[in-house]
Amino acid sequence: METQKNKALVVGVSGITGSNLAEKLLASGWQTYGLARNPQADLPGLQPIAADLRDEKALAEALEGVEPTHVFFTTWMRNDTEAENIRVNGALVRNLLKALAPQKSVQHVALVTGLKHYLGPFEAYANTGTLPETPVREEHPRLSFDNFYYAQEDEVFAAAARDGFTWSVHRPHTVIGKAVGNLMNMGTTLAVYASVCKEQNQALIWPGSEAQWKGLSDVTDARILADQLLWAATTPEAQNQAFNITNGDVFRWSWLWKEIAGYFGLEYEGFNGTVRPLAGQMADAGPLWQQIAMRYDLKEKNLNRLASAWHTDLDLGRPLEVMTDMSRSRKLGFTGYQNTKESFVDLFESLRKDQIIP
Repeated sequence: METQKNKALVVGVSGITGSNLAEKLLASGWQTYGLARNPQADLPGLQPIAADLRDEKALAEALEGVEPTHVFFTTWMRNDTEAENIRVNGALVRNLLKALAPQKSVQHVALVTGLKHYLGPFEAYANTGTLPETPVREEHPRLSFDNFYYAQEDEVFAAAARDGFTWSVHRPHTVIGKAVGNLMNMGTTLAVYASVCKEQNQALIWPGSEAQWKGLSDVTDARILADQLLWAATTPEAQNQAFNITNGDVFRWSWLWKEIAGYFGLEYEGFNGTVRPLAGQMADAGPLWQQIAMRYDLKEKNLNRLASAWHTDLDLGRPLEVMTDMSRSRKLGFTGYQNTKESFVDLFESLRKDQIIP
């Protein structure tokens, strides 16, 4: 692999997945561009590109002369309905690949989606518990539900047929990693919730369902997702395939919740017969977080930029067990593994070091 000839464009570089991937690419010797509406400028070596994927003209101008060999698409926009999710998020992928097409430089496009590919949109699995056979496998057929992940995939497939590049699709479970202002951020949300509980001398209360509390689960460390993205982009056998990606271990939240509480020095309460959503528990915590942030000189005083309770509730409130099969990439040589408890502890330590939590 001649990394000096590889030029990466990370789309959504300010998010959990994008920022960790950019770090990995730079450490591996890749020339790396990071695109976002407000790209981070604090990663040494990253060449930021400020652009809005919805604005075709401005996007084409921002990308002029970049000529990436590898594109990593790691972003999406949340809308009120799945029909709007499909319209908007399909257009984001289409606009980007259309803007890059005249340069004829792209060799590979990697798209990051997730396990909603198998579960359906949030509303479907949250309300009905629709679930294919577990562990979920890449060969499972698409569901009958509308799903913006399918729209994003179809845009990649169409552009690949038009422009002649290879592709890979990556389907993580809940991604654990650091990013401020991210819409889907369970790890940081739980760290903030635990910090609020500690301030109030309260127990860490399980917010989710009985099925999630008792059932087997898995998560995806942003670093192992970055490892698989890089592997698939540079492994001929991995071309034109979809891959699940999780840490490689499984756990029950009834065990992990106790471990998280222990890290913060808290008592905890498990499932007590009812779902106790985090959104409700944290509904009035904004002013308290401001006080905590002032007292400990934390960098972010706006609770809403740190905690995404709605997303954590949808994950932990599922009325079903969800776990993932990793056989496809394992057979092709991807052997990455990450201990899940260490994923959370590493994140918590990083948040403390960077003065995000006390």
